[in-house]
Amino acid sequence: MRGEIRVAALLADRRLPTLEIRLLLAHALGHPRPAHAHAWLLAHDWDLVPAEARDRFELAVARRRAGEPIAYLIGHREFWGRDFLCTPAALIPRPETEHVVEAALERLPLGRHARVLDVGTGTGAIAITLALERPGLEVTAVDISEDALALAERNAHALGANGATGVRFLKSDWLAALAGEPLFDLIVSNPPYIAQGDPHLVEGDLRFEPWVALTDRADGLTAYRVLAQAVADHLAPGGHLIVEHGHDQGPAVQAIFAAARLVELEGRRDLAGLPRVTICRKAVDNWRP
Repeated sequence: MRGEIRVAALLADRRLPTLEIRLLLAHALGHPRPAHAHAWLLAHDWDLVPAEARDRFELAVARRRAGEPIAYLIGHREFWGRDFLCTPAALIPRPETEHVVEAALERLPLGRHARVLDVGTGTGAIAITLALERPGLEVTAVDISEDALALAERNAHALGANGATGVRFLKSDWLAALAGEPLFDLIVSNPPYIAQGDPHLVEGDLRFEPWVALTDRADGLTAYRVLAQAVADHLAPGGHLIVEHGHDQGPAVQAIFAAARLVELEGRRDLAGLPRVTICRKAVDNWRP
């Protein structure tokens, strides 16, 4: 029989970075709030660790050392100050994507009713955050993956963005399911933008994330061509299109949007100073009835 061990002893584990040890240990012990893991562990550092919890911790450490993302191991990732459920059905929300939300909120004045579309919603992080930050919005989120949509709906329910005033989720191959609907005032997207053959696809966390959400298996720009064409039928004149892209794709994305007669093209950098988001607007005269 293994000897008894206390929380403090496992916190001293050096097989992984300290933050990762804290998150995995708190999760193994049944603490549900990743954002408060450190404080909770310090308050319980002299507690004895049950054998089954220690087994869960050891398994999680082994899986993390093999490269599995922390977000999949503990089932959560913080985005815009909220905990989103994460599974391998969808991309893990990342800080870069918060710049899409930031740009969208800047273009959605308080108190204004607007129709918003999130294309390729994944966990629902963008759509749900916008709905919660601007309760008057009419938010629709689409994804081709039924598993991703199920996860997004779970997040909406857990965070209070469901029901009559919540996000509407639809299965759709790009915008196909939206034919004939009223125009949207804002379209946002964090689409698959990694080019086929990019070495990042076989490195780090990306090895475990769904490929359909990572790459178009082409040049990484397919989504932007689709969105550029979709604005003619789905974006209201004067409405904005805001997308995330790779750090070196800004010029190519802007060229695609400019060719579609989108105007006021603007790039936004992430916290590392890398170009990560492109914002543009459909001109009032760029209107096809």
